[in-house]
Amino acid sequence: MTVERTIGHIEGIEFGSVHLRRRQVFDARLHGDMQRGISKLKDADGAFVSDAIVLNGGYHDDDDTWHQIRYTGASPDADKDPETKRLNVSQSWDYPDNAALRRSFERGHPVRILRGYKGDERYSPAEGYRYDGLYRITDVRTAVSSMSGPAGEEIEICQFILERQPVPVPVPVPVQGQGQGQGQGQGQGQQELTAVERAAEELAAFSNEEKYPETRVAQVRRMVRDTAAARRIKDLYGGQCQTCGIRLVGANAEPYSQGAHLRPLAPPHKGPDVEPNILCLCPNCHVRLDIGAISIDEDWSVIERVPQGQTRTTLPRLLMKKRHGLHQSYATYQREWWDNFQRNRSAN
Repeated sequence: MTVERTIGHIEGIEFGSVHLRRRQVFDARLHGDMQRGISKLKDADGAFVSDAIVLNGGYHDDDDTWHQIRYTGASPDADKDPETKRLNVSQSWDYPDNAALRRSFERGHPVRILRGYKGDERYSPAEGYRYDGLYRITDVRTAVSSMSGPAGEEIEICQFILERQPVPVPVPVPVQGQGQGQGQGQGQGQQELTAVERAAEELAAFSNEEKYPETRVAQVRRMVRDTAAARRIKDLYGGQCQTCGIRLVGANAEPYSQGAHLRPLAPPHKGPDVEPNILCLCPNCHVRLDIGAISIDEDWSVIERVPQGQTRTTLPRLLMKKRHGLHQSYATYQREWWDNFQRNRSAN
């Protein structure tokens, strides 16, 4: 039976969904090859283009920063060492996988990105392959690999730069106080803000989630984005808060918790919506994390910024499960943001 393939988003497949095996990725029509990194299909004119890439611990010159990917093209198996990933000869633009991916760049086709469990630990799932949405190729070039050939010679590689595209799903975002639009246009009036107002702006800047231009919210309220990644973390802990240990259960006997991003999704933070950046927290601790009342130290102990004499209400150490894959870089970002906030506040 012929499996229908398409360029772009696959209807019915959720962004952030995880598929445990490459066979499941193939059956979901996310990637057309069960072994290679670059997926190909025929465009309307019969020419091969690429519709998807799997990132799963590729070449030495690859670089993943979530919003941007530097990706090394493909080579025949005979041209590389599978253990060291060293290339024995330079890559060619005539190789079908590279030609297809470059043609997608020339035609402006988006490419689906799947991150595997062997990829960068800051963004990779603990197991399987996660669909992370659409990226657009913004540049292709011939580059010299940082790893020389067997005899020390220069090795040329086919290099692609990809930029993450906004998730095309309207999601409500929080509105702080009288609205962020006013705060962004104050200009010189910023100097007349009170200390409380300046602190409120700092809090808003930290806690806002990813914004979508097509969405507007009139109410003043806090909205929680319940993404696929957040749901997996909440399920992993059974709804138990990682910082205070409380497990809230409603009248329906179901646990209630929230997925909290250590590094927020919205600019200027631009954190990733991935499991290593998400905590399972009760609503109270989620707010406390967002306003800097709690942070996570380098040894995963819980820092509680409370007034002197106030009773501690958090656990000494963060609850952690091995399958979580929580990454210290995100905890460091949140902690240092609020450490700097306190220093700046004291200086003023």
